[in-house]
Amino acid sequence: MNAITPIPTLIPEDAPFSPEQRAWLNSFFSARLGIDPTAAAPSMPSDAPDEDLPWHDASLAMAERLELAAGRKPARQLMAAMAQLDCGQCGYLCQTYAEAVWSGAESDTGRCVPGGKETQRKLKELLAALEPQREGAVVAKPAVKPVAALGTRERPALATLVDAHPLNRPGSEKDVRHVVLDLSATDLSYEAGDSLGVYARKNPLLVQAVLDRLGASGEEMVAFDGEALPLRQVLLSKVDISRPSDESMLFLAERAFEADDALKLQALARGEGPTELADADLLDLLVAFPSVMPSLPGLLKSLDRLQPRLYSIASSPKAHPNEVHLTVSAVRWSCNERQRTGIGSCYLADFAKPGDVVPVFVQKSHGFAPPADDSLPAIMVGPGTGVAPFRAFLEEREARSAASGAKGGRNWLFFGDRKRSMDFLYEDQIVDWQRRGLLSRLDLAFSRDQADKVYVQHRMRENADELWQWLEQGAHFYVCGDAKRMAKDVEDALLEIAAEQGGKGSGAKAWLDGLAKAGRYQRDVY
Repeated sequence: MNAITPIPTLIPEDAPFSPEQRAWLNSFFSARLGIDPTAAAPSMPSDAPDEDLPWHDASLAMAERLELAAGRKPARQLMAAMAQLDCGQCGYLCQTYAEAVWSGAESDTGRCVPGGKETQRKLKELLAALEPQREGAVVAKPAVKPVAALGTRERPALATLVDAHPLNRPGSEKDVRHVVLDLSATDLSYEAGDSLGVYARKNPLLVQAVLDRLGASGEEMVAFDGEALPLRQVLLSKVDISRPSDESMLFLAERAFEADDALKLQALARGEGPTELADADLLDLLVAFPSVMPSLPGLLKSLDRLQPRLYSIASSPKAHPNEVHLTVSAVRWSCNERQRTGIGSCYLADFAKPGDVVPVFVQKSHGFAPPADDSLPAIMVGPGTGVAPFRAFLEEREARSAASGAKGGRNWLFFGDRKRSMDFLYEDQIVDWQRRGLLSRLDLAFSRDQADKVYVQHRMRENADELWQWLEQGAHFYVCGDAKRMAKDVEDALLEIAAEQGGKGSGAKAWLDGLAKAGRYQRDVY
């Protein structure tokens, strides 16, 4: 468990705030000013020292989460609308983002990337319904944000792209890249288990198509965040044109010369309207509603800010000084007769070239790290790109062992993907680790190599007895990957093993909660 770091006192004791508000503001400004470098985001006191947050489960649907939070304090109800991943892309955790929105310190309700429009719309709905409860409360609205330190989310450092080569073999249905970034020109440092935030640039073909529809060259200078920037630059890297906000749809409706276009855009802003435009990007809307003629300043103001993309770091700094490695799956799909591309993944895989500078920052992990005691065993479950942090863990444990001269703890990796012949990511390195004994156990699950699909949770059940023995010997258990399906299936398998092999029965869930509180059950899910 992480030690509690004292929060500096920045707000005077005689300031007109309650103790809770003063504590929150001290935490908020400490994080903004970089006084406490370990503070990833501000946090307010919980309702109770060990407050139960049953909705904080990414596998639950929005309606289930909201039901579990019904009747709680407003900030907790707002928290239930978040994606529950604690991914940090918003610059907070789910709890602290909700608290900042409720306090008024954060006005942007569109920062939750994984929650998307569902979260954004629900936050606005809840804020409207809960507004009467804010009457008489002091609302924190910092007038000026202090200048952040270089290398932070607010002021990313500039790394250099070295390589982004494919990890899949020819014939695979996937395109996973091993991305290498040079940090030697930055002051960034990281540890195994951390994530890297990447400020991506969007598909230049999409941006050009939007410019063409707007009748703009892209060289027009526009005001943005107090600067004069070329329109093309703003569309490429500053605003989100892949997921237009409801406000932008309403703005487009105001600029439509055809009443029918305006009504359809208003319906889309309410989450209704034509189903083929439910996931429309800005270009889709501009093409679908030809009577819309937006002004550039109004359009840019209505769009959400482009949020950074976070990737689990796939390297140990001990093994790769001055470099950081990522494992990135390029996302591409077709919609409305157009090829679409993932913002962060295809920026790194397709659009950025070796030698290009990439704005990045390190997102410190919240306890997700190799065991501090190098003698303890580690069980790692990471199918697909979920193997990324475990490559870092194994490199880290190998380097620590070499430095100390002591034999490190045992390591067990569960890895899976579609086909072994095409999708065994980092195969040579993993097999070599097994050959040399760094990996004591390696269990593989390639789902398409046999008639019946096999996944990592099936391999866990097949080895239930030994897995329980490792846990009884103090092993730390880690999971990385898809939150809604894989991570839930893995947790169900772990609970089943605890109930049957460990004799926990109906107390399996309480046992797993205890394992998590002890820092021995950690998840990095998305």
